[in-house]
Amino acid sequence: MRNHCISEVETGNHIDGRWSTTVDTLPVVNPANGETLATVPRSGRETAGEAVAAAKAAANAWAATPVFERAAMCMAIAAEIDAAREALAHTLSCEQGKVLAEALGEVAKAADGFRLAAELVKQMGGKTLPAEDPGKLVMTLRQPRGVYGVITPWNFPVNIPVEYIAPGIATGNTLVWVPAPSTALVACALMAVIEKAGLPAGVLNLVIGEGATVGDAVVVHPDVTAIAFTGSTATGQRIAERGAGKPMLLELGGNGPLIVFEDADLDAAAAAAASGAFFNAGQVCAATGCVLAHASVIDRLCDKLVARAAEQVLGNPLHPATTMGPLNNVQVAAKVRAHVDDAVAQGARVLCGGRPRPDLGSDLFFEPTVVRDVTPAMRLCREETFGPVVPVIAFQDEAQALEMALQNDYGLSVGVFTKDIGRGIALAKAIPAGIVNINAGTTWWEIHLPFGGGSGKKSGIGRLGGMHTLEAMTEVKMITVTLPG
Repeated sequence: MRNHCISEVETGNHIDGRWSTTVDTLPVVNPANGETLATVPRSGRETAGEAVAAAKAAANAWAATPVFERAAMCMAIAAEIDAAREALAHTLSCEQGKVLAEALGEVAKAADGFRLAAELVKQMGGKTLPAEDPGKLVMTLRQPRGVYGVITPWNFPVNIPVEYIAPGIATGNTLVWVPAPSTALVACALMAVIEKAGLPAGVLNLVIGEGATVGDAVVVHPDVTAIAFTGSTATGQRIAERGAGKPMLLELGGNGPLIVFEDADLDAAAAAAASGAFFNAGQVCAATGCVLAHASVIDRLCDKLVARAAEQVLGNPLHPATTMGPLNNVQVAAKVRAHVDDAVAQGARVLCGGRPRPDLGSDLFFEPTVVRDVTPAMRLCREETFGPVVPVIAFQDEAQALEMALQNDYGLSVGVFTKDIGRGIALAKAIPAGIVNINAGTTWWEIHLPFGGGSGKKSGIGRLGGMHTLEAMTEVKMITVTLPG
């Protein structure tokens, strides 16, 4: 079943170079109007096993493929993504809900991801190391881990898979990819583009189904040697338990504070906070979790945040004037409403927004929202809201701001706005987050830079980005040669 909103794409599993479907299916729904766009397979554990078998069968040949050929393949895939950019973005916007301009940017970055992997893999090398024994030559090299299970979410259903797939292909791994069912159409479209580029059968296998079934089957399969997952903290913890002993890249949740001191550029801080909260309707792990504002500037900052919220145009994501589309699904919409209601019940004030807008086409539209007088005990500060909400908390001095930041259970991304760079650096060192941006928002990042959570927090394990991902998806092997007498 199809809808005129999307381009014609295959809607099935892609295993060992062949498309297939299942009798049991799942609907893919347009979040902007509730219409069913298409149906996709509801695959079971047996289908997941077939995909793993295909990846295992292709593993040795792909690992033995010269690195320059693998790099050339990544460049070919990037070119095909560029050629299909508009169609991919249109499908992405329809099923995910993000505005078309954001979808076009996401697809462009996906092509860049393959180009980056192609360049970096040619620079990967081993080392020669000294030995106490003069008769030994010691060297290291990097080899692929084998069959990678890749499980990806719906909020960036093109970019996030590519952050694993491109380095995985470049480094000689084979992969089984389980995308989120609600954005499986663009996964199918991307798979078709990769197939068109000529990737050998079995190197990348797409299996669509519910994560609790097919994702779990991939995680626990004995022939899957490593796992990559981006998604919620709770699901990541289950994957870590189920796949215990396997190398893992886990990129999980966030609720990062944006700290605004009395000497900050308030216009820049407000712009960064609003961008971090309203981009992709706030459905970003590094989104502005809360704004910690110095008491002397909180009134002015809130006025600027409300003005930024008023600039947002909520509506049909395909319309060129729209700047923010709907939330992706009913579970997220319910959580956003519950978080705002919880804050209000405990004394917080909604300065603007705070309501769903079903009159725009579906119950998933939610107004850009600014909430003041929030406390660290409220769910807005303790949990990942994943919606277009800016909670604002006052602090009195640097010590209190640091104390509030340290109370955060997540450790993904933090922003600090201050003209005192020494103070910014000191906070950056003290806060256990993977990313601290001084005079920039929590969402600032580029694809070649390290992205991941701080140790001891709920934001995951490992680093994505550039060479960091390539190194994580390979393992070091030491080789010694005993030299002749």
